[in-house]
Amino acid sequence: MYTWAILVVIILAIMWSIWLRVCHCRLALDNLPQVEPRPSPFSIAVQELVATAGGVYLSMVMIVSFLKLEMPERITVSILSFDPLAMTAIGIAVIQPAISKLFQKK
Repeated sequence: MYTWAILVVIILAIMWSIWLRVCHCRLALDNLPQVEPRPSPFSIAVQELVATAGGVYLSMVMIVSFLKLEMPERITVSILSFDPLAMTAIGIAVIQPAISKLFQKK
């Protein structure tokens, strides 16, 4: 039961992060001239989420390797098994738009 609740929370958090990114991309794309076809705000938001998570993941792998930290390969929660560094990277990428919005100049 808790496993499904955790999955739902993770999916909702990712959807919320993508929604914040779409809102940000819509504002940025409205200022572009319409000479060429524009990518959709949703595709840009998903691309940014994956790029941010990938960059954070690579940085964390380099830090763990450089410091020679002992990290478990997989963490298993009920029926879910995942890489702790990858899940941390996705978590940071999901909350990044909210933190960016907090520090945004108005």
